[in-house]
Amino acid sequence: MSRIGKKAVPVPAGVTATIADKVLSVKGPKGTLSMPLADEITYDVQADAIAVQPANATKRARAFWGMQRTMVQNLVTGVTAGFSKKLVITGVGYRAAAQGKTLKLQLGYSHDVNIDVPEGLEVKTPDATTVEISGADKQKVGQLAAEIRRWRKPEPYKGKGIKYDGEFIFRKEGKKK
Repeated sequence: MSRIGKKAVPVPAGVTATIADKVLSVKGPKGTLSMPLADEITYDVQADAIAVQPANATKRARAFWGMQRTMVQNLVTGVTAGFSKKLVITGVGYRAAAQGKTLKLQLGYSHDVNIDVPEGLEVKTPDATTVEISGADKQKVGQLAAEIRRWRKPEPYKGKGIKYDGEFIFRKEGKKK
């Protein structure tokens, strides 16, 4: 039995959920999100909650149960509060600047790195060493953060690079004479 799957996803006021053509659509103040429905799971949409149950007793249905409930929860949270990730840039001369729908990064390369911001996401740079990514879709927010971080992963000797806010970088001592 899935402990997560047993709980129904509460639907707050101002949010509507509908099922049409094997697609669950959730509409709220921050937009509309949708996801395809798994055949192994039954979804019960009511006015104040969405219940997720396995359609049969197979191992695959039980494996999908908790994950599908979490994905429904992410849709509801995304259209109400949204998701955000914060990246911190460490290193001499490393900086970031948001210019419209483009993020310009200076990371010690011979050229600037320009990253196009996907539709539905917002990127802010409160200062030159902080990047804040926010949006309704949790997957898109995490994917963009990972793509930005991939340009200069933090290295263990000096700690230079792009890291998530709150991430611990294991530091190494280096050579001894």
